[in-house]
This record gives sequence, C-alpha cells and structure tokens, in this order.
Amino acid sequence: MIRVGIIGATGYTGAELVRLLIGHPRVTITWATSRQFAGTRFDRVYPALAGLTDLVCEAYDPDEAARRADLIFTALPHQKAMEYIPDLVARGLKVVDLSADFRFADPDAYAAAYEPHRAPELARSAVYGLAEIYAEAIAAATLVGNPGCYPTSVLLPLVPLLNTGWIALDGMIADAKSGVSGAGRSPSLGVHFCEVNESFKAYKVATHRHAPEMAQILSRESGRPIQLTFVPHLVPMSRGMQTTIYTALTAAVTADRIRDRFAAVYGEKPFIRICPDGTVPDTRHVRGTNYCDIGFVIDRDNHRLILLSAIDNLVKGAAGQAIQNMNLMMGFAETDGLQIIPGAM
Repeated sequence: MIRVGIIGATGYTGAELVRLLIGHPRVTITWATSRQFAGTRFDRVYPALAGLTDLVCEAYDPDEAARRADLIFTALPHQKAMEYIPDLVARGLKVVDLSADFRFADPDAYAAAYEPHRAPELARSAVYGLAEIYAEAIAAATLVGNPGCYPTSVLLPLVPLLNTGWIALDGMIADAKSGVSGAGRSPSLGVHFCEVNESFKAYKVATHRHAPEMAQILSRESGRPIQLTFVPHLVPMSRGMQTTIYTALTAAVTADRIRDRFAAVYGEKPFIRICPDGTVPDTRHVRGTNYCDIGFVIDRDNHRLILLSAIDNLVKGAAGQAIQNMNLMMGFAETDGLQIIPGAM
C-alpha cells in the first residue's frame, strides 16, 4: 500500500482522482490540498462521495507532502505546477503532473506555447505520460507529465500508423469535440449554461496550446518534423471527447492490414479498444472510464484514411491516465483502480 497526496484536489480532475483512487486496491489518499476549501471535508465539496471518504482538504505545506505521501498528483493550473514540483522531487517524492508544465521535453517549445519555463532541466528529464506508448520509460520515471486530453485522443490513433508508409504525414487534420468540463471548474462566461446549452462552436481554431504538444510527439515518433491542423469544438455535454483525424492515403492498404497494425501495437494494452468493422466510437460507451475506443474508415473515393477516437476527457484524458501512469511507476498492475465498466446506456 502506498500513500498518495493530491495538490489541487477540488478541481474537476482532482475530484476524479479522489473518486478513482478511493477504489484503488493499493493506494491510500493521505493528503489533499485545496486553497479555496482548506479545512472542509471533501464530501462537503463533492457530496456524491459522502460515506466513501473522510478526507479533509488542507492548505499546501511541502513538509506535510514529504511526511505523509510517497507519490503526489499535481492537479494545478499551467504555470502553477512548476512552482511546487521541483521542491517535491528534491524531497524524494514521485510526481505525476496533470498540467502542461512538464509535457514538453524542450523548454523553448513550452515557452512558445505558454511562458518561459522556470524549471527547464527538470522539464528535460520528465517523461511524457502517454501510457500505451511510453510505458517502459514511465515505469522508471520520477516525474511524469500527464498528456492533455486532446493530445491523448489524437496521438493514440495516429502514432501506430506514422511509420507504416500508408499515410501522408503532411496535411493531417484533427477535428475534436469536447464536453464543457474540459474548461475546468472555475466559473467563466464561456462555460455558463446559457452560453453552451443548445450551442456547438469551434474555439481557438489553429491556435490551441495542445497543438504544439501533439506536434512534439508526432515528430518524435516519426523521426521528422510534423505539424497538423487542429480544430477543437465545445459541445453541450458535461464530459466526453470525440476526435476525427483526416489523413491522405499513400498506399493501397486494406482494412485488415490497418486492424493488424493496431493489434500489433495495442494488442496487450487493456484500455485500447478497436471498434469492429462498420462501427465508430461513441463517447457514451467510454463515459467515466479509462478506455480509448478507436475506429477507422477508408475513404477510397478520396484516397483518405479517417481515424476516429472517443475518450472521457476527465478520465483517460486526465485523472485515469494519471493513475495508469502511477501504476506503471509503482510496479502495480496497469488496470489497478481503473477497472470501470461503462454504462450500457
């Protein structure tokens, strides 16, 4: 049994961490912080967990982190996490960071998307936590930068196909739709009920900060610079993410070969499900779970391969993948605490 702390426990991703870790067979949550709710029982902030935890939110104290935890999840805003993490690592703690602060191996790339990095050496040594692709490195890591939700939904379908010679690596387009929880728990006009209900809109078109994160990994895995056009959309549902990726075919590949390729890369991966022929992913079928469902369609008339994925943006796109990374770091079964059965309707 290991002791786990959560910094920023009362945001949406922090709350998902608490929800999932309560059921983890090898974890005890010993410490959780919240600037806004210090001194308040967690189940008063999230009554759905009444009777399931007696956790009380506390103010941040690095000495308490070192004394009471073996591993820390930082569920903090971008640029805030890097204020805490260097000290936590120096104190011998393992850290899974859910912000963007340690997703970029190149601090200059982070600076271009966010601001100058204040812990560049630590950023260079952090491991990108795309669990299905970098499991071996994650298992040996002290600090893992948990991927963004959009990059998870784009990279998992694309990475296995990058070096097959079947698709053109230039001109790829990713069209993604996310539930409103992706914007976080802090209130703002853009996520007000009256603004999002019965509304469907694109935002940050070709300027979203997740695009350079995707380009970094696509370039690393293909061995050449890759950019893609990324267009995110906000849809009027609380959680869920569906992504459609358009790529040009460069070979007369069959559906069986594509399916065999996914099986070769993901056959032993418990949270990747390849949709049967004639079906496509649906966010309803992954809600509340750590699954990523992947489908594809060959558009022969237009010489395109269309890839589709569905995840829960708060689980596989955030807290669930963070726990999957923790499991790898601690030598646990990858599925521990994450064996959630999707609802049938």
